[in-house]
Amino acid sequence: MQEQQALIDAVTGAFSYTGRFIARRLLAEGRRVRTLTNHSHRPGAEDVEAAVEVEPLRFDDRSRLIASLRGVDVLYNTYWVRFPHGGLDFDLAVANTRILISAAEAAGVRKFVQISVSNPSLDSPLPYYAGKARAEELVRESTLKWAIVRPTLVFGPGDILINNIAWMLRNMPVFGIPGLGHYRLQPVDIEDVADIAVNAARHEGNITVDAAGPEILAYTELVDQIAIAVRRRPPYMYLPPSLVTLAGKLMGVFLRDVILTSEEVKGLMMELLVSDEPPQGTRRFDDWLLRQADTIGRSYASELDRHFRMPGAITQTGPRPAQP
Repeated sequence: MQEQQALIDAVTGAFSYTGRFIARRLLAEGRRVRTLTNHSHRPGAEDVEAAVEVEPLRFDDRSRLIASLRGVDVLYNTYWVRFPHGGLDFDLAVANTRILISAAEAAGVRKFVQISVSNPSLDSPLPYYAGKARAEELVRESTLKWAIVRPTLVFGPGDILINNIAWMLRNMPVFGIPGLGHYRLQPVDIEDVADIAVNAARHEGNITVDAAGPEILAYTELVDQIAIAVRRRPPYMYLPPSLVTLAGKLMGVFLRDVILTSEEVKGLMMELLVSDEPPQGTRRFDDWLLRQADTIGRSYASELDRHFRMPGAITQTGPRPAQP
């Protein structure tokens, strides 16, 4: 038992969303946790901030990165980008993942847990999903033991996407739906994602596992459930996907944020947020919504504020990879 207490688990971005819940799960088990992060503070992560060791996530300083990973047993990597912004794109995110894996190998990390996405593919027409697949390949090709966890549509406290759908339902005169809204998705609770990631780290061999919840819903069903929770259902407008994307861009100008990308609309309509595996998650989306009904969507949650404008954020992305 004493030997287990001496081991360190590291989480990239333990003050961010997925990383925060993984760190909380590890801390609840009495594990010693270290985070590599470029954000010194984020609202909602105060309990984690007080309990973890903090090191900078320096892709441009390999020796510092290796030193930060010394003594680490398992490294949980939640680092990624939702969309290109501020000089950071998917190619650079893949290159930075390569640097992180190399540093983990040099530091003697035993296992690398990569938080990916459901249905990534090297030949995907969507750069987000292709980039995630490339990062997975780097993990598999490493000398480390590894686990790859592929979440579907994540929901939970502090979530941006579901919160902002609720905000629009509360405030907009109409709600735009791409196409007919019959395409499916599979929500998974962030607590389940954390449980699945920690359990995957304990697996003896290498493993790839989907993190998906127990329900598969059509998109309109998901929106209906949120509308019921907030007690307001504006008229739905069924629009061509390009118009929904355009409307999102116009709203983004007003809100100074990126609300929705064309890639996200395409991935949703391609049903990439559904798993073919038996669900590992147990927490239902509708149960969670009922508990959050009074608070969800009361204010808008900005992606750019959270990741790029937050006080204490460090703009550090690492070297630009050479182009082939």
